Parts: sequence; C-alpha cells; structure tokens
Amino acid sequence: MPMQNPSIRACTAPTKLKPQTSTTTTLQSPESIPTSADPRSRRPAKRRSLSPTSSQAASLNALFAKPDQTIAVPASTPGRRKAHLPEIYSNVQGSSAGAGSGEFHVYKASRRREYERLKDMDEALRQEKERDEFERSRAERLGRDEEKTKKNRGRREKMKARKARRGGNNTGGCCSAGVESAVQSSTGHEPDSAVGEDTSTRDAAQRGGGTPSSDQAGLVIHDDD
Repeated sequence: MPMQNPSIRACTAPTKLKPQTSTTTTLQSPESIPTSADPRSRRPAKRRSLSPTSSQAASLNALFAKPDQTIAVPASTPGRRKAHLPEIYSNVQGSSAGAGSGEFHVYKASRRREYERLKDMDEALRQEKERDEFERSRAERLGRDEEKTKKNRGRREKMKARKARRGGNNTGGCCSAGVESAVQSSTGHEPDSAVGEDTSTRDAAQRGGGTPSSDQAGLVIHDDD
C-alpha cells in the first residue's frame, strides 16, 4: 500500500462550512447624494410646482412686502401694432410677366402690400362704425334711464305732497276741536256743526214734548173764513 502525503490527506478531508448570514450594508457614495441636499452646494433647493391658490398667495405677499413700490398695470387688451403702410405704392408691376421672371414676384409682393393697406382701411372704417353705433345706443339708454328716473322722482314728490296735505288736515281738525271745546266751556251749550242749529234749542224741544215744535216765535197771520 503506497504511503500518502499527510498534507494531501488534510486537503482531501471533508470540511464543514459554516452558514453565512446575509448582511447587506448600503453605502452611499458622494456621487449618489443629490446636489441640492448637500450642505456644501450653493444650488437652491428644488421646490414643487405651486397650486393656483399658493401662487396667488405668494404674489400677494410679495406685493404687500413693498407697499411704496409703484406698479405699472398693463392694459387688458393691447392694440395690435403693425408697421405703418404707405398711402400710395408707385411702380406696381402688372401680371403680364412670365411665371419664372423676377418681376412676377415683385408684382405679387406689391399686390400683397396693397391688399393689406385696403384691409386696414376697411378695419378702421368698421371700428369707427361700431364705435358710433355704441355711442348712439349708449346715449339712448341713458336717455331712457333718465326719463324713467324723472317719472319716479315726480311720483315720489306727489306722494310726499299728498302725505303733507293729509297731515295738515289732521292738524286743522285738532285745532277746530280745541275751539269747539273752548266755546262750550264759555257758553254752557255745544253747537251742532252737522245740523247747524244750537244744542240749547234741541234740549228745549226735548223737555217740552220730546219733539221740537214746528211753530217758531214771530208774527202769526190767520186767514178769514
């Protein structure tokens, strides 16, 4: 039996391996850190998109931060600014030139400018007509409103005058009642304003027979039979 080398025997012997536990450690390199999160970075921090409400609030805060600052508010509907077109185009070429010649393109450009000038003139005329129509309708509307306001004012003044007359009549009735009470206290009998006779005559008629006599004091004439 051949002799074996003890070192070879040790290598061929089975070895028992230990189970390895998985331990994962995450290491972030400097390149993986966001630039905005790095305190050494001068870049401003990223911000999310603002909602309309927060955007308006930020605008108002910036506006009220400097109350003395002059703010220029632009016009809501700025007019279109176009190059001034000349009144007359001279040397306008006709369309008799060939399709491949340069004069044909010159003619097309001149015709385009002329059409633009005519279009601007028509637009100015239309705007002037619309402005005149608006002013006329506005004047008519203001006239109708003024007439209606005038009628309502006259109606209110009539109602006030009627109420003032009613108040004056009530005051006159109170005065007449005061005069009648003063006359009654001085004479001892009350005048009857409805019939126009003295109350003393009516009282005497009631004491005599319950009904006033039709004969009145004065000259009595008897007819001879």
